[in-house]
Amino acid sequence: MAADGRSEDRIPEKPAERAVRNFMELLQGLRVAVTGVQVLFAFLLTVPFSPGFGRIANHDRQLYYVALIGAAVASMFFIAPVAQHRVLFRKGMKESLVKRSNLYAMIGMLALMVAMTAATLMVVDYLFKRPVSLITGAAVGLLAGWLWFIQPLIQRSRGSDRS
Repeated sequence: MAADGRSEDRIPEKPAERAVRNFMELLQGLRVAVTGVQVLFAFLLTVPFSPGFGRIANHDRQLYYVALIGAAVASMFFIAPVAQHRVLFRKGMKESLVKRSNLYAMIGMLALMVAMTAATLMVVDYLFKRPVSLITGAAVGLLAGWLWFIQPLIQRSRGSDRS
């Protein structure tokens, strides 16, 4: 049985129906990602106005910049499918919108991975200095890369669990 409750051996859905279902599934997943990136982005927007920000080292400012831009880019790519859906509403372009939105989701996740890694590295560097910050930053980046990209790509290359 499929995740949506339909039997795998039923009559295949029409391409238009599949496109609608795929787009809805994508939007459902993006809701989780958008919430996370918006919280991070909002926090990052307030950081420079805190009293201690002026005392951080130049390399931590650079990490902050990377985290801020990463969060902004991730937000834009995660929100783009919804905005484009409004512009393309009822124009019969759902399939191309789904493909493009999937690409945007992947780019948004990559940008979020960069933002989270840079923000974590900046905070840990402030708290503990190197090498703890470098090890922690690398671990965060590698874990996100594994969970979000590498492991699913390995599964995809093996062709298991097709849907």
